[in-house]
Amino acid sequence: MAVMEKLKIFVVQEPVVAASCLIAGFGLFLPAVVRPILDSMDSSKQVPQPALRDVVSGVIGKKQG
Repeated sequence: MAVMEKLKIFVVQEPVVAASCLIAGFGLFLPAVVRPILDSMDSSKQVPQPALRDVVSGVIGKKQG
């Protein structure tokens, strides 16, 4: 029996497991491909962090100044 024939039988007998394997494979494939593409485009530049007092004043609702 060829590999494709076994795969077809598996998909027919266990469609939920086959779909789960497909989703997992896609989830493992994406970070391995997309991350290097994003790194090569320099779209992941570090954003400077705001000062802690600005964050705290924003959370508690006090205006600066």
